[in-house]
Amino acid sequence: MSPDEHSVRIEPHGRTLRVMPGQPVLEAALRAGLNLPHSCKSGHCGSCRARLLAGAIHYPNGPPLGITAEEVQRGDILLCQARADSDLTVRARLIASVADVEIKTLPCRIARLQPLAPDVMQLWLRLPAVERLRFHPGQYLDVLLESGRRRSFSIANPPHDSETLELHVRRVSGGGFSERLFGASAGVGAAAALGAGSLLRIEGPLGQFSYAAGSDPVLMVAGGTGFAPLKSMLRHVLETGIRRDIHFYWGARHTQDLYEEQLVLEWVRRYPQLSFTAVLSEASAAEAAHHRAGWVHEAVLADYADLAPFEVYAAGPPAMIEAMRARFPRHGLSPQRLYFDSFDYAPDGKPAPAGPLA
Repeated sequence: MSPDEHSVRIEPHGRTLRVMPGQPVLEAALRAGLNLPHSCKSGHCGSCRARLLAGAIHYPNGPPLGITAEEVQRGDILLCQARADSDLTVRARLIASVADVEIKTLPCRIARLQPLAPDVMQLWLRLPAVERLRFHPGQYLDVLLESGRRRSFSIANPPHDSETLELHVRRVSGGGFSERLFGASAGVGAAAALGAGSLLRIEGPLGQFSYAAGSDPVLMVAGGTGFAPLKSMLRHVLETGIRRDIHFYWGARHTQDLYEEQLVLEWVRRYPQLSFTAVLSEASAAEAAHHRAGWVHEAVLADYADLAPFEVYAAGPPAMIEAMRARFPRHGLSPQRLYFDSFDYAPDGKPAPAGPLA
């Protein structure tokens, strides 16, 4: 270990790993194959909270929004933002549901690209013939880029249909990776554009957001491209014959952002156990004639005053997730029955990793 590196002991896992200067502790753990609890990777959601048992850390951008002064006082830290100033010992939560899948780093090629919306690209990745990526519905993978950068995307296909891996990539202004996928329409030259046959490296599966078996009715809530991990879950349930009532809500700004609405409507026709509600936050008069208008979490509460009977799976931006975490328990939902994936969008040109981009 170089003089600038520090060791981090993770309890109760009993693992010791190395952290490079300026590297977030969570990133070091994920690269070492230790899939610690996390979601947004931006310090908003608090999912990666751990207890600092020994050592010192700092936050390069100041205290994250996802941790309170009281939590800091009792020794809690957010691993996604914490940088080690010394050797550390931390106690993290154990998540058993995704512990049985191996995190792999694999080469792959782009099998095909399909625009789903003006700013959303469907990306299909093909792994080497001798490789398969075992994952749970809802998990994500990282695309490994130059200079140690990585971009995170939820896996949109279910495990039973994983010959190729489906990702939904939103175009981000200044995003080197996403704009290379959009090619000429993003002003990218032919030499830099990514297309069918291009070689990539991925790491996964990652994340604790995953479908859990059960018999209670389910509410699924997507914001924008948060549809991707819920698509994996929906296909898993519907196509494998699991009998569970599901009401799926998809929130977006405009109709075009409901980029696979026709597919969902086809599922509704085919599977009686599925209900669907689309909610547009910036609906025009014409759009409001065919869709609900407003915020998607408020539409859920308007439909279900008592959430106690349900399990809720939610994927979308931090504001949506934070609103649900604050309000849904007041309507009877047990916090332990709210499973969520909170993510931020960030330009690919920045070295700091973003959360799952779905």
